[in-house]
Amino acid sequence: MRILIVDDEASIRRTTAIAVQTTGHEAVEASNGARALKLVETEGFDVCFLDVKLGAEDGLVVMDKLLQVSPGLAVVMFTAFASIATAVEAMRRGAFDFIPKPFTPEQIRQVLQKIVRTRSLEQRVRQLESQLADESPEIDLTSLEPAVQRVLEMAFKAADTTATILILGPSGTGKNVLAREIHRRSAQRERPFVTVNCPSLSKELLESELFGHVKGAFTGAVQDTFGKVAAAEGGTLFLDEIGEMPLEIQPKLLRLLQDREYERVGEARPRLASVRVIAASNRNLAEERKAGRFREDLFYRLNVITVALPGLRERPADLLRLAGNYLVFFSRRLGKKVQGFAPDVTAAFRAYPWPGNLRELRNVIERAVILAGGDILTPADLPEEFSHRPDSSIQVGARVPLDDLEAEHIRRILAISSTLEEAAHTLGIDPATLYRKRQKLGLL
Repeated sequence: MRILIVDDEASIRRTTAIAVQTTGHEAVEASNGARALKLVETEGFDVCFLDVKLGAEDGLVVMDKLLQVSPGLAVVMFTAFASIATAVEAMRRGAFDFIPKPFTPEQIRQVLQKIVRTRSLEQRVRQLESQLADESPEIDLTSLEPAVQRVLEMAFKAADTTATILILGPSGTGKNVLAREIHRRSAQRERPFVTVNCPSLSKELLESELFGHVKGAFTGAVQDTFGKVAAAEGGTLFLDEIGEMPLEIQPKLLRLLQDREYERVGEARPRLASVRVIAASNRNLAEERKAGRFREDLFYRLNVITVALPGLRERPADLLRLAGNYLVFFSRRLGKKVQGFAPDVTAAFRAYPWPGNLRELRNVIERAVILAGGDILTPADLPEEFSHRPDSSIQVGARVPLDDLEAEHIRRILAISSTLEEAAHTLGIDPATLYRKRQKLGLL
């Protein structure tokens, strides 16, 4: 690394430079803030050792100027006037670390090793983020459907509060994605986002995963363990599929939400937690509460802000846009040049009920791009279930029940409509009536 040493004492600069050079780094010296600023403006540096007291100059002010020019510069302050207040202020203003005078060459070497490790971890994180971006389509949390727009608007308004949020919706509708976006827009964005998948573990293991345990609490507990609540401290705890949480654990979660307290398994000492809870479920928790499978008090504690994500079949105006986004992503990722959909594919997409929602749409597009032989996706590239067409024998005057005729007409109108509102307008009914008819006729 290239390291700038800024101190008004020549002996300190020389001693520091020797310590820096013996670790294999390059050292450049400056005796004042003006010279340091000019060097940073004209040359690239990784680290700056900066004295808090530069003669008549304030080292913290010099640091502010250096970081304005080079925000990635790791500034290490040293001073003969070491104090907690000075250290805290330096770190608050962007210093990487703080060394009191007199210091030893070993302290210099240790802080340089710390910087190298930190830079290495930052580079690894950037690589992983880039790799993740290559492997996952860009998150799209926009909609042309007014109902979905209202849902997302409410979620994002609540994001920058500490309110508990409950996200409901069928599997594959993007509940996890929305939870992460809420966290990203919250005051806790710099703190952890920790997920607990409630159905994946037994009652005993789920309790331990959530709250942690002490050594000897149960067979196999060979050491003290902090759980996901502790891991999410200051951030967001996302409870995925909370409707699957065993009744025995629900009172302990209620205590966490209500009193911000919890206990590790096998420990009687209460611990305080500062976490924001977001929960998600594909179950109707109101019905689960009535059936006695979900605690009423926990339901009301969770039900502060409820966001209901509709299934993909409720979002006809978004369908082709989302499909197009997936098409662009997978074409690029797989090295193909597929640029669009044949009209028959578009019609098949509109007619299909999409029981797997966004997750299924992604999988269908990925499969189709893999199999595509040309620059347009055709029906031959789609799974077998898309080859089924509505029964064309149902026509006006045919010997069929009225409900079958109505169902077929509604299905065809939905297939050619961009939104549910447009379909309702064509049918001459309001959207609520259309929803009830679809429910009655089994079209949901």
